[in-house]
Amino acid sequence: MQALEAKSLTLGYGESIIIDHLDLEIPKGKITVFIGSNGCGKSTLLRSMARLLKPNDGAVILNGHEIAKLPTKEVAKNLSMLPQGPIAPEGLTVLQLVKQGRYPYQTWYKQWSEQDEAMVRKALEDTRLTELADRTVDSLSGGQRQRAWIAMTLAQGTDTILLDEPTTYLDVTHQIEILDLLYELNEKEQRTIVMVLHDLNLACRYAHHVVALQNKKVYAQGKPETIVSQELVKDVFDMECQIISCPLFGAPLCIPYGRGRNQLMFPPEKEQIV
Repeated sequence: MQALEAKSLTLGYGESIIIDHLDLEIPKGKITVFIGSNGCGKSTLLRSMARLLKPNDGAVILNGHEIAKLPTKEVAKNLSMLPQGPIAPEGLTVLQLVKQGRYPYQTWYKQWSEQDEAMVRKALEDTRLTELADRTVDSLSGGQRQRAWIAMTLAQGTDTILLDEPTTYLDVTHQIEILDLLYELNEKEQRTIVMVLHDLNLACRYAHHVVALQNKKVYAQGKPETIVSQELVKDVFDMECQIISCPLFGAPLCIPYGRGRNQLMFPPEKEQIV
């Protein structure tokens, strides 16, 4: 069974169709990354899979069941979603934010439990935020703040986690920190992780499965080393490039053509001239 599926899924806003009769399977226990040009529907597709956007047609299937027909709390116990650029109320502490992840498990007859406490504690430990638990979210650095939001989704205890551009607005150090964290969670706990990423090279480095969207449908999907090519980059991003193998990880590495400083400013025979 796949973790998530889209069956003949059509999505749009008003009369504008963004995704048109798309079929897609998300492999269970793997990291899947959506790639594509701006406006191709990556975030729209992700929001639909989290049941935040009602389809015009077709269905999203979660663990074998049509997600639109499942009770909200049941969905929240199986799938968590971190939107792009979430904002916490002023003065909210990291601990208070992470505790919000346990909301689906609270009822009028079952309040905060030892399991809730354990899940929050583990989420803080997994994201290395235990020592920052009493800090306010708005006082954290960008990378720390993103880890706090990820901790909240982890406390939710779902097998499937959706993240819309989790590295947005972060410098390269914090981008790698966040992606390494998600990679470790997948390796240790086999969580199914689905992300939208704009950086093609990071997508190829961290994803087991890449889904390229173009012209309202899936252009290609599969292992990065199988599908990412110069032809794909040209068709999906309208960009000329070279694809080489990353010397550190062996993943496809995209080197775009374009203008830039040429380090070979002089022919080799003239370099000795003083």
